[in-house]
Amino acid sequence: MRLAVNIDHIATLRQARGDQQPDPVAAAHIAERAGAEGVVCHLREDRRHVQESDVRRLRQTIKSKLDLEMAAVEEIVRFAMEVVPDLVTLVPERREELTTEGGLDVRAHLPLIADVVKQLHEKKIHVSLFVDPVPDQVEAAKASGSDKIEIHTGEYANAQSEDEQRRHLQHIRQIAELGKRLGLGVNAGHGLTYDNVLPIVRISSIDEISIGHAIVTRAVFVGMERAVREMVQLVKSH
Repeated sequence: MRLAVNIDHIATLRQARGDQQPDPVAAAHIAERAGAEGVVCHLREDRRHVQESDVRRLRQTIKSKLDLEMAAVEEIVRFAMEVVPDLVTLVPERREELTTEGGLDVRAHLPLIADVVKQLHEKKIHVSLFVDPVPDQVEAAKASGSDKIEIHTGEYANAQSEDEQRRHLQHIRQIAELGKRLGLGVNAGHGLTYDNVLPIVRISSIDEISIGHAIVTRAVFVGMERAVREMVQLVKSH
């Protein structure tokens, strides 16, 4: 299994002061040195953290895979087609949310999403859809022409009991297996931490996990390189 590190919240710290530091691109380089096999950033419509200039510098300087999270809106789609990341992950987006709150409703917006997937494919950009662990959303993702899904693990991460956590984990496992049967790549992420990641790591149908907030908060105390290395060790421990 691969670990991709989301550097959004390094940019959040920078934007809090409107300064140049800390630099999310520098954080991405440290994450790569520490063993991350991908870098994730979310260019939101409101530009609350990552900026276009960050994405361009990441594209020019990182050595691993660049995964650009974004909404399926015309302005951001045009930007992605200009920068050409290795992967675009389409996510839902609401202005008032603190972070992404759930998966795309691919089934309800299939024509729009399929059109965006087609545009990105014309630039040889692979596409993943961030979906809840629900069968009909995975089937709709396949119908859209997407290359991958990223399973939303938020409900698992926020479970209030062991029984609830086991139930959500089983849903994630079943959806990962369904994605594989349909010929999709399978990633997972959202709310994963050093304490809850191991059961996800042990799901063999998942290729890659994306973690940001937990690593950045750990880095406040131990530094970015150690925080990433500790997570890499957990991800590779299975």
